Amino acid sequence: MQEKGNLSINSENFMPIIKKWLYTDKDIFIRELVSNACDAVTKLQKLSMMGEADIPAEEAYEIHVVLDQDRKTLQIIDNGIGMTADEIKKYINQIAFSGATDFLSKFEGKTEDEGSEIIGHFGLGFYSAFMVADTVEIDSLSYRKGAEPAKWRCNGGIDYEMEAGERTERGTTITLFIGADGEEFLNEATLYAAMRKYCAFMPVPIFVDVLKEETEEEKAAKKAENTVHVSPEEAAKLTTEGAMDLLQEQQDAAEEAKAEEPKPLNDTNPLWQRKPSECTDEDYKAFYHQVFNDLNDPLFWIHLNMDYPFRLKGILYFPKLVEQMDMMDGEVKLYCNQVYIADNVKEVVPEFLLLLKGILDCPDMPLNVSRSALQNDGYVEKMNAYITKKVADKLNQLFKTDRPAFEGFWDDINIFIKYGCMKEEKLYDKVKDILLLKTTDGVYETVAEYLEKNKEKHENVIYFATDTNQQAQYIRLFKEQGLEAAIMDTPVDKPFVSFLEYKNQDIKLKVQRVDADIDSLQEKEDAEISEAKKQADEFEANQMQELFRAAVANEKLNVKLEALKAEKVSAMILLSEESRRMMEMMEAYANNEEFKAMFANMKPDETLVLNKNNKLVKALLSMAGKEEKKEDATLLCHQLYDLALMSHRPLTSEEMTAFIDRSNLLLEKLTAFEA
Repeated sequence: MQEKGNLSINSENFMPIIKKWLYTDKDIFIRELVSNACDAVTKLQKLSMMGEADIPAEEAYEIHVVLDQDRKTLQIIDNGIGMTADEIKKYINQIAFSGATDFLSKFEGKTEDEGSEIIGHFGLGFYSAFMVADTVEIDSLSYRKGAEPAKWRCNGGIDYEMEAGERTERGTTITLFIGADGEEFLNEATLYAAMRKYCAFMPVPIFVDVLKEETEEEKAAKKAENTVHVSPEEAAKLTTEGAMDLLQEQQDAAEEAKAEEPKPLNDTNPLWQRKPSECTDEDYKAFYHQVFNDLNDPLFWIHLNMDYPFRLKGILYFPKLVEQMDMMDGEVKLYCNQVYIADNVKEVVPEFLLLLKGILDCPDMPLNVSRSALQNDGYVEKMNAYITKKVADKLNQLFKTDRPAFEGFWDDINIFIKYGCMKEEKLYDKVKDILLLKTTDGVYETVAEYLEKNKEKHENVIYFATDTNQQAQYIRLFKEQGLEAAIMDTPVDKPFVSFLEYKNQDIKLKVQRVDADIDSLQEKEDAEISEAKKQADEFEANQMQELFRAAVANEKLNVKLEALKAEKVSAMILLSEESRRMMEMMEAYANNEEFKAMFANMKPDETLVLNKNNKLVKALLSMAGKEEKKEDATLLCHQLYDLALMSHRPLTSEEMTAFIDRSNLLLEKLTAFEA
């Protein structure tokens, strides 16, 4: 049996849903009510421009947020368009009917003014007031000639009261009688924090007034203002009329001192709304310090100003990194017509930009009912592509017009760029030719420049170091052989080396850490080696492997005997690039039980390389097989192994203790020998 009908909504349950589930943050009612007040002013300004409303040109529009701590009320007062009783019934009583949408549909195309945008998207914003208030009142007077003031009152249920209002001037007053759920907003500091968060850049001047009972100190100060301060001698000669004149002069001076014009809480024309040509470097830096509370100047910035096919304005800053952890402290604030929406909204902001700091104002942004999240549609994809292109264009411009400055920024910005390349393929395609490698020689080279420079020594191979202190021995070996390695020491470099290989498969690029192999560090052997020489070399290698395995108690230790070009290096540890990356993957997924079980028995594929051109290794070779030298050989083996290990990774506490004890013993033996 087929049946059709209408879904029914139980209105009695609507208000609890509004209060508990519609909005993620309780303080959001500030944004909704104050932005509604901004809309009321903006609508009136549009009507005035179109000749639909007779408003003096010099009219001063403003919004007042008044906190009365004694009455436990919060008022939002505007001198905007106002409402008639019928309009209150239409826009307030019909829940989710948007007054802003209705207004725009009526007057669409009648004005080209882009500086006055309607903020509102939904009719539910007003009801956020009940998140903090038990009772809400609206007192409004429309701009229309002959309009009567109207008053609306609701106690948080489904019933309301309407009556004649008391307001005598055009505009609307919304009064919130704060309940237990909103008592925190009776605190002046809490209210100011919410106002600064949501309203700092709204387009209409906003003033916060706090009414509270005078303290004893304030009463005493006021009493002092009404006191004439003169010396006893002057008081004896002073007439009543003279005293009154002196008091008046004193009060006039006090009033003059207080007469300074009150300043609005917000900046109605924020930097991102201006043309880039109107902004100085100092303006950009001051705005950065103000919004992000960062004492360091930004490295550079990108001013976004897009009108077609969608509207987007904003400023993205590349911050200076003081510590590596700063890369996690990005903050991109999202606004809609100068109204704060949220920080770091991944659906709108390309993920790699979340490492940056900035403001994005998107008037056409598709918001959901609470304005706290976004619908992922074509508009958002276009906006992502535009922002990515602007970032790439700025980076390419810097590289081409001022490469020394670009190189100076590289240590700070390479994290953002590398992360962005891995997350946004379009970004990589646009900046791949300006990706720099900072080398151990202290120079900056593009990937192409590095490969071209080193193609005779190691074709299509990039060597890199992750810790210049830990790997100092390997770096020294490279430098002694006229080789250079890139310094890739940030957390993002671990996946980036694999990414580089993947993106350069056409040339079979290999990216290897300096301790991955020694091909470029070895002496070239004669083309023809006698069989006897091969056997002798193999015997010595096996002899060293057995000696070291016994000394360090590791039967699986791989030992190689090679002729290195640098005689000073006695031994070094090698870890194949494949094995190293697998170990890093295991570390990254250490909390994944399934992954841990799969690779539980995997050990790093380390190889100890002994330099047979080194004097210590030669001495060790001469000791091998001699029973009377066994103790010294074991001691020397362990010491050489630890020295090699120290250049490869930090020693554990047990290893370091044993190394120090052994070093002291060797020094004692040396002292005894000298004596």
